[in-house]
Amino acid sequence: MTSYVGAIDQGTTSSRFIIFDRQGRIASVAQKEHRQIYPRPGWVEHDPVEIMNNTNEMIGAALARANLAAEDLAAVGITNQRETTVLWDRETGRPLHNALVWQDTRVDQLVTTFAADGGQDRFRQVTGLPLASYFAGLKLRWLLDNVDGARAKAEAGQALFGTIDSWVIWNLTGGPNGGIHVTDVTNASRTQLMNLETCDWDRGMLDVFAIPAACLPKIVPSSFVYGEIATPTLKGTKIAGILGDQQAALVGQTCFSPGEAKNTYGTGSFLLMNTGVKPVQSKAGLLTTLAYQFGEERPCYALEGAIAITGALVQWLRDNLKLFDIATQIEPLARSVEDNGGIYIVPAFSGLYAPYWKENARGVIAGLTRYVTRAHFARAALESTAYQVRDVVEAMESDSGIRLTSLKTDGGMVANELLMQFQADILNVPVVRPKVVETTALGAAYAAGLAVGYWSNTDDLRANWEIDKTWTPSMPEDRRAHYTKSWKKAVQRSFDWVD
Repeated sequence: MTSYVGAIDQGTTSSRFIIFDRQGRIASVAQKEHRQIYPRPGWVEHDPVEIMNNTNEMIGAALARANLAAEDLAAVGITNQRETTVLWDRETGRPLHNALVWQDTRVDQLVTTFAADGGQDRFRQVTGLPLASYFAGLKLRWLLDNVDGARAKAEAGQALFGTIDSWVIWNLTGGPNGGIHVTDVTNASRTQLMNLETCDWDRGMLDVFAIPAACLPKIVPSSFVYGEIATPTLKGTKIAGILGDQQAALVGQTCFSPGEAKNTYGTGSFLLMNTGVKPVQSKAGLLTTLAYQFGEERPCYALEGAIAITGALVQWLRDNLKLFDIATQIEPLARSVEDNGGIYIVPAFSGLYAPYWKENARGVIAGLTRYVTRAHFARAALESTAYQVRDVVEAMESDSGIRLTSLKTDGGMVANELLMQFQADILNVPVVRPKVVETTALGAAYAAGLAVGYWSNTDDLRANWEIDKTWTPSMPEDRRAHYTKSWKKAVQRSFDWVD
């Protein structure tokens, strides 16, 4: 009997393959970073071929490290950076352009054009999303309009569109030789082209954005046997799960009941709350999105607060300002001072996402004095993550009518205990870290395992979840109020910077 389930975790900065056992424990992992390409200010690209090569290499490396083979895996799932957009040639398998990353802002003018008639929320009722440069549909429109021959190929079905899940699965299942062209409901819900109610491509959205249906993947459930992998290292293994990265973390954290929520701290941060089988339209600046769909069951929905820059701010301090050599050095540096020295960093590098949705905001550092040191910068950077999460929690409580009683956390930044304590303090609720923090990959594994019967049901998954550590709030209310007021003043200063 097969003993494991594999998960491809294709993220913004790296590709990983992680192998899990029945208890949700990691048996093997391999990871490799890929290049971040910045052709112009605000433009962010990835090389899809590099991503695919790295993914295949990491699959082989993880299997080899555990002395496992394809037949040891019951199934493989994939989780991915969601809105990052690829357009490729069906016959050659070559991308027509670099992938446009979710952070990319080159479609700002398209956003302005469409918002001029009906406002930023004109498509919210259908798609759950405001008009923003974040989502994949307008990125596809840009590629069709700006890459020679792309529109004609797309209209003929010769060019194929997909978020990274579609690109990876198409390549794994044969590529030009019969590759499967699919995406799941969670990734499709991030294109601004899918109808929330029907979970199918919306003809009206395709017409408005001038997107040819012939280039689009088939929308499938998040947990389902889609086909078999054709590449040598995993030949014959079932590919059976697809979840956008934040929805995968929701599944990995076993948030299967309405009101259960998690926050993932990565390049950006993403807070999701399960709202059940009915979509909840946000009035407070959140996104209405698909949470997951298991097989033929009804799809479940979520409210999401998406924050563009959290971990990426740490990278910026490291790479651009050279304040430290490796990211983990930020915590001892920040701990060397008692507070932020009065400075607040609003990292609106590509505008502000939830709950503000200000495309023309840009980053600010407020409150600078001669007293401030690099240690204060480090502390203010960590605190900015916690403040942004608080902004989203306030919006989520307003929309859902549910008071958050604790916050489940995951992602790379949860290793930073100073941040976790400050998060508990500024939210005034306990913050909980699970024993397995790789919940994004785990969620993809769970989806795949459920599809093939490796796990029987969600009760099996809940039984795997264990607490590693809980942080409880200890900050006096007057200090919390002062910090929050100052943060909101700094956020206001970032608005309307770009004319």
